[in-house]
Amino acid sequence: MQKTVTATADIAAREPNAPLIGASGISQAGAVFPILISLSFCHLLNDLMQSLIPALYPMLQRDFHLNYTQIGLITLAFQVTASLLQPTVGTLTDRYPQPYSLAIGMGSTLIGLLLLAQAGTYETVLLSAAMVGIGSAVFHPEASRVARLASGGRFGLAQSLFQVGGNTGSAIGPLLAALVVLPRGQGAIAWFSLMALAAMLVLARVGLWYARRPRPSRAAGRIGAGVAGFPRRRVVFLIFVLMALMFSKNVYSSSLSSYFTLYLIERFHISVHDAQVQLFIFMAATAVGTLIGGPIGDKLGRLPMIWISIVGALPFTLALPYADPFWTGILSMIIGMLMASAFPAILVYAQELVPGRVGMIAGMFFGFAFGLGGLGAAVMGLIADATSLEFVYHLTSYLPALGLVTALLPNLDKARQQAAIA
Repeated sequence: MQKTVTATADIAAREPNAPLIGASGISQAGAVFPILISLSFCHLLNDLMQSLIPALYPMLQRDFHLNYTQIGLITLAFQVTASLLQPTVGTLTDRYPQPYSLAIGMGSTLIGLLLLAQAGTYETVLLSAAMVGIGSAVFHPEASRVARLASGGRFGLAQSLFQVGGNTGSAIGPLLAALVVLPRGQGAIAWFSLMALAAMLVLARVGLWYARRPRPSRAAGRIGAGVAGFPRRRVVFLIFVLMALMFSKNVYSSSLSSYFTLYLIERFHISVHDAQVQLFIFMAATAVGTLIGGPIGDKLGRLPMIWISIVGALPFTLALPYADPFWTGILSMIIGMLMASAFPAILVYAQELVPGRVGMIAGMFFGFAFGLGGLGAAVMGLIADATSLEFVYHLTSYLPALGLVTALLPNLDKARQQAAIA
């Protein structure tokens, strides 16, 4: 019997296409790391290409003579497109999985980059941003579902690996924009379309792996991961609490990612290149926070991780508007690391709260995050035009205080244990 078990484990380790599958459809032979790494790599490319848009705001502002409101509308065009479509994509793929939709969606990003490289009007810039948003809308919910399927039950780790690719790409994007696009001009953006093509090839292979997986029933998903005893009204309330946490996290993060370079230039009079490097450092810190957040959440639990990530960032956000250039860089690193570590915990908590609807939940939360970021960027642009970016950073520094609503969330591990005893 022992030999049989050992042989089965050896086969699963050697052949990622043949993991043991439990009732919930999750591999019981351990995480399928080749798939997780492929998804993380494609997430890196996807978010790298997305991050080019805000990184190029100083150039676009100069070339198209834009005010802060118009800059915010570019972010809104990208992020609202993504936010509106992602829940729809997630819900549809919960019912009708589309293994090759990942590669097809990346094609929209490719088209958006080519349009942006040739854009001669502000309206074309908005259209190109929307096309990139469509690519994100297709990519995120379905890739999150595949990551959970390949997790081997280590959901926090899988989401962290998936997310760290995106955060790393977001960090590299501004740096490449400073090194490649800014010296050569807008047309150099077209070179990044090769990344979209590479991602399409990798995602086609991931889709092939996904197409071979057994399809779990929705009932099986509920049995495998369900939280018994929560009425529908209670679940809806808890989802709204999680959304409030996302609001505090993403609107503040948007204030950094969308306007940080302009803030540094306006307040400290540094060069565009130096401001881009500072944005890279902040984005790199978010990548580190995402990488460590999932595994720590698996060990400590989702609730402690949410407390640490959001409320723990409050002292640093309050100090940021008063800091000198050196301490602004240090504080932005700490804030980025803390806030980024919250998302894997929030997403996995929500997926456990509403089992069997992985795509819908991923679409809702990724979409809500994008929508909040876009809306926040547009509103902050209006406020900055009326006052200043420095005032915006004072105003948004209080947002992490909303993390106190974490006290309203129950411990799902205890709920499962009580349900099992009952």
